[in-house]
Amino acid sequence: MGAPADTPLQRMARRAARSREDALERCDLCGAPIAAAHRHLLDVPARELMCACRACAVLFDRGVAGGGHYRLVPDRRLRVEDFALDDVAWADLRLPVDLAFFVRDTAAGRVRAYYPGPMGATESLLGLDTWAQLEAANPVLATLEPDVEALLVDRAQGARHHLIVPIEDCFALVGLIRMHWKGLTGGREVWTEIAGFFEGLDRRARPAGPHDRMEGTWAS
Repeated sequence: MGAPADTPLQRMARRAARSREDALERCDLCGAPIAAAHRHLLDVPARELMCACRACAVLFDRGVAGGGHYRLVPDRRLRVEDFALDDVAWADLRLPVDLAFFVRDTAAGRVRAYYPGPMGATESLLGLDTWAQLEAANPVLATLEPDVEALLVDRAQGARHHLIVPIEDCFALVGLIRMHWKGLTGGREVWTEIAGFFEGLDRRARPAGPHDRMEGTWAS
């Protein structure tokens, strides 16, 4: 005798399971379903984030696995509470706004500075000597993972946030600003959202300690 036919309830449950699986995000490398909370890879030449399942994240956790094309985005978030950056040093960075992030670009062989705005992230010219002085005053900057970690600085409206974050956090901030910006100055809503974004980062980040200030492996 053959297997008993499915009941209507079993067929309904199977369709519901397929619908749930179809609704899940999927790994951009292997296509496996992934949870809402997952790691990312950076496609370095394209500067695009890719969702990664746990297996692919483990594979690319070894730096050589990506062959320089893909890099696993780390998940450390540090609050640098004694960051040495006064108003004069900030002015020397020649940024037109008080919100910016800084990333080591392996292809360019230098650090790039970006500031988010209503049109996305705009690159600002950053002198090598200026960054060298900032890094000398803040040894933790030598530990930035090339391409995938950033120094994120918020001095807007009297704030003084200095964090080392995954590059995905900077992308998220850029998207938030683009979504909520209104008019010439952004409007109250976008500044409320920015404040909430940094409050959330502060809760997720841990204070930078002496072990976070070891010399990095990236060479300028």
